[in-house]
Amino acid sequence: MKDSRMIYPPIPELTENYRFNRYELVIAVAKGAHVVTSEYLTMRANAERMISEEKVDKPMLSLIDPEYRDQKAIRIAITRLHEGKYRMEAPAAAAVEEKVVEE
Repeated sequence: MKDSRMIYPPIPELTENYRFNRYELVIAVAKGAHVVTSEYLTMRANAERMISEEKVDKPMLSLIDPEYRDQKAIRIAITRLHEGKYRMEAPAAAAVEEKVVEE
């Protein structure tokens, strides 16, 4: 039985296909949650606009996708990472320029 206080899927399962540490996983999930929050805010703004223009006669919550209504952004980001909708990538290696020192 899964404990509701624990993250599912567990961290090792989230990172098994990647060579990243927990810190990098936290950063990836935070960035994913930021994307989810932006999507929710866009959806909410569209719903408010439709209601104010009287294009629909529904409550605002019915115009927002249930996934965004019923779950926290972090939970959605973790689920999307686990399902492969989001993926972690290593940052591009920074180009190092050699400086020639004249004496």
